[in-house]
Order: sequence, then C-alpha cells, then structure tokens
Amino acid sequence: MELISTKICKTGDIGVNDNLFGGTLLSWLDEAGGIMAANVCRDHNVITLKMDEVLFKQPVKVKEQIRIYGKVERIGRTSVQLYLEARRANLQDTSEVVVCSTKMVFVRIDSEGNPKAIDEKS
Repeated sequence: MELISTKICKTGDIGVNDNLFGGTLLSWLDEAGGIMAANVCRDHNVITLKMDEVLFKQPVKVKEQIRIYGKVERIGRTSVQLYLEARRANLQDTSEVVVCSTKMVFVRIDSEGNPKAIDEKS
C-alpha cells in the first residue's frame, strides 16, 4: 500500500464524544483517494463516484496522527477503484492501527463533466 496523506487530529475535528468526527475522516479519505486517482489517471479532473461501507474500528483522539494508505484494485475505461485504509500512528514505537477502511471508485471527467477514458490524452 502507498502512503497518500497524513493528517493530525485537532480540537476542531472532534465530535461530541471526544473522538474524531466520522464525517471529517470520510472527507480525509475522499481527498486522499482523489489524489491517488488523479495520479493514476494523470489528470486532476476526477470525481468521486462511490464509497463502499466504512467501518470505524478505532477511535482517534486529539493530537493523534492519521496516515491514509491506498492501493489500486482495478482500472476500468473511465474509472479507478481504490482500497483505502486510515491508520493511527504510534510515534513512539512506529506501529500503526487501522482506524477504518473502504473501497472507493473515482471517474475521470472532461471539462463538461462527462466520463473520459483514462488512457485518452488531454
């Protein structure tokens, strides 16, 4: 798996139970997945088509570092499917614990928002 992004859980990211708000983590996954999909497509014009079920396995607290990893599972004509994991990093012993994982699909689009073949030149 490839490291795509690293985030720090800040006070403003916390929900009512003193854990990272799930919607914030979903946003981080979407952003990281979009970055990876853009790199695969060699084009910044990609959009999120879908995100599969997300299971929040572990809480995240303020000051904890989250690393988002991804790998390409499938490349279609206009879309790319990724597997993403968010991991909480332990800076003392360099271990990581999976906080959540999901599959996402991104579609390359043209300037009018229509699907565009991934191997097609600009």
